[in-house]
Amino acid sequence: MNDLTELLSNVSDAIWAPMAYVVLGLGIAYTIATRGVQFRRIPDMIRQLRETNDEEGGLSSFQALVLALASRVGVGSIAGVATAIAAGGPGALFWMAATGIVGCTVGYAEATLAQTFKRQVDDEDRKKANEDIGGMPYYIKHGLRLPLVAGLVAVLGMVGYGFVFPGFQVSTIAASAQVAFGLPKWVPAVLVTGLIAAVIFGGTTRIVKVTQTLVPVLAIGYLLLALGVIVANIERVPDAILLIVRSAFGIEPMLGGIVGAAVAWGVRRAVFASANGLGEATFAAAAARTSHPGKQGLVQTFSIYIDVLLICMATGLMMVVSGKFNVSDGSGGFLVHNLPGVEAGPNWVQAAIDTLVPGWGAGFVAVAVLLFGFTCLLLYFYVANSNLLFLLDGKRGPRAQLVLKLGTLAIVFIGSVVNAELIWAVGDIGLGLLAWINLACLALLFPMVAKILRDYENQRKQGLDPSFDPKALHIRGADFWEHDESRTAQHEKRTVNER
Repeated sequence: MNDLTELLSNVSDAIWAPMAYVVLGLGIAYTIATRGVQFRRIPDMIRQLRETNDEEGGLSSFQALVLALASRVGVGSIAGVATAIAAGGPGALFWMAATGIVGCTVGYAEATLAQTFKRQVDDEDRKKANEDIGGMPYYIKHGLRLPLVAGLVAVLGMVGYGFVFPGFQVSTIAASAQVAFGLPKWVPAVLVTGLIAAVIFGGTTRIVKVTQTLVPVLAIGYLLLALGVIVANIERVPDAILLIVRSAFGIEPMLGGIVGAAVAWGVRRAVFASANGLGEATFAAAAARTSHPGKQGLVQTFSIYIDVLLICMATGLMMVVSGKFNVSDGSGGFLVHNLPGVEAGPNWVQAAIDTLVPGWGAGFVAVAVLLFGFTCLLLYFYVANSNLLFLLDGKRGPRAQLVLKLGTLAIVFIGSVVNAELIWAVGDIGLGLLAWINLACLALLFPMVAKILRDYENQRKQGLDPSFDPKALHIRGADFWEHDESRTAQHEKRTVNER
């Protein structure tokens, strides 16, 4: 088993190592092409979150944001940050932030495309909620006109998010509960499996309601506690920031030899934590009912800011200012060894919180990981089910959907008791393959994204509330926008009233 785990880990490294530079490169290209849309349009991002949905059915922009954050603000924002510091030193935090700032234009692109090529389907659950559906396979099929590639992506997405990826979320939940409360791993496995079953058998409406309630409360509560730890160590903050920056560029003498690892792991974990470029959040973005794809692109950009620049940076700075971290030398030894015998992951965050309230950290982090992981698992099923509906061509498939639900519940239980390293290696490989395909497609669709953004900004300059007409832009395959005449008429009426 150890040999298999090592082999899969090597394969995972081979897939992810060059991706660090691809994500940064594509993010820089999109940033230049959009003239820094992630900076210029911050007021629009906030304005769009306040916009209500006047139409019957569909999600509001805020609901879609929360649904996307359910995957982004997950275990990766806690355990993933710790593993980045362990392998790349504190400098990895700098490269995580840089990737979030520059790479969020990739998130803008995929969310905009998801909105552009979304559909309405015959599935009973989605029709009951009058909910739109779209995402990565939809813009590959209808935007690039590559149905075979879209089908491959949908299969990978359904299998990955339904039968594999939930495993590393539950693995972290079980490990955290075992350290905090001494519980055998099967106990949290039963608890989480039961909770997931209660929600996913209630349909997508219940998934949205649960995440809409939990995610904002969790994110705000976690940030407040992290801020408490940072404030308690406020005199160490300047030195911690200096250490992070110096380590990022190889200036810190003790950590200068791992600057390459700092870059690679910082970008890798930023991509993993935010799901930026993976296509994961495209399914939530497509579900929003809005008047122009560019609007939802901005909302999803903002969600990456929340995850990477707030949650991940708070987690990392909390560990660095409290000194609760180790740094590997890559050969089985340590360059920094502040926590002997403590494995990288939630345990480091627990130790950091203990510096604020001794003895409280383990329990808090265990509960936080449980709730963050739970909301993330709900989004994973939502993504898996959306991919399945693509493969079913939007039609009902009760047997296939039942198999997906039972398979998800099975991996949720099994993932807590099998080898954690094996689960993470398999998950990283699957996510990496999806990311490579998605990034290649986003590069090919680059001109279309730029065209949609120009249309949005031209209408904003005219003082209009932007509305989307794909025919005017010579965009084919955007059937939702071409056929929904009642939606268009309603939006035009609202725009006239506003003027």
